[in-house]
Amino acid sequence: MSAAARILVVDDEPAAREMVGDYLKMHGFEVGLCDGGASLFAALERGAADLVVLDLNMPEEDGLSIVRRLKAARALPVIMLTATASPIDRVVGLELGADDYVAKPCELRELVARIRSVLRRGATGGPAPAGNGAAADMAENVVRFGTKWLHLDSYQLRDDDGGRLVLTRSEFALLKAFHDHPSRVLSRDRLLDLADARDPDAFDRSIDVRITRMRRKIEPDPARPRYIKTVRGAGYIYHPSGLDD
Repeated sequence: MSAAARILVVDDEPAAREMVGDYLKMHGFEVGLCDGGASLFAALERGAADLVVLDLNMPEEDGLSIVRRLKAARALPVIMLTATASPIDRVVGLELGADDYVAKPCELRELVARIRSVLRRGATGGPAPAGNGAAADMAENVVRFGTKWLHLDSYQLRDDDGGRLVLTRSEFALLKAFHDHPSRVLSRDRLLDLADARDPDAFDRSIDVRITRMRRKIEPDPARPRYIKTVRGAGYIYHPSGLDD
C-alpha cells in the first residue's frame, strides 16, 4: 500500500487551517499545519512534502512572495487559496509557478479533488541518471522540445548541458499534450481537458498565462515563438521542428 501524500496547509488563521487540515486527514492525507512562510520552510527542512495548500492573503509574508521563494528552491506543487474578488492574484500566482487555485471560502470537496488532480499529474523526478547517449535517452524517454529536452518519464525539462529547469505539473501536462498532438491546432478548452487543468473561472484565461510561462523556458525568443504558435481565434499549435515567422 502506498504511503499517504503529505500536504502542508499554510494559513495564518488557526480555525481555517485546522478545518482544512482535519478534512484532508479524513480523506487519507498526512497533514502538516503552518501559520506562515517561516513555519512552512521550517517544516520542509524537517521532511519532504508532496504538495502545499497556501493562503495568499497573510499579514506577515504574503502568499505570492512565498510562492516565489518556494518555486525558486524546489519543484513542489502549490495550490493557492485566494479571495474570489482578487483575480489578479490568481494570474500573478500562476505566472510565479503555482499549479492551481481554489477560491475562498473554499468548498472542501473541490479542494480535495484539485489536490488529487495535481498529484495525479506525477511527482517531479530527481536528478537524471548518470550517462549520456542514445541508450540513456531511450531509458529516460527523452524528446527534444524547442530548445530543451523533455524527460517524459521523470517529468523534467533539461537544457543541453543537463541543467534542470523547474517545471510545474501543469506545465509538464501541457508540454506532454503538445508532444502527443504535434502540428494540430488545439483550442484552449481542449488543452485544459488534455492537461487536466480546467479553470473554474471562464473569464480567466489561465491557459494563456501557462503558455507564456512555458515559452520562456523552451523558445529561443519567447517574444517571437517558433515552437508553440498562437492560432488567432482558434488556440495553439506545436511545431516540433520550429517555424520562423
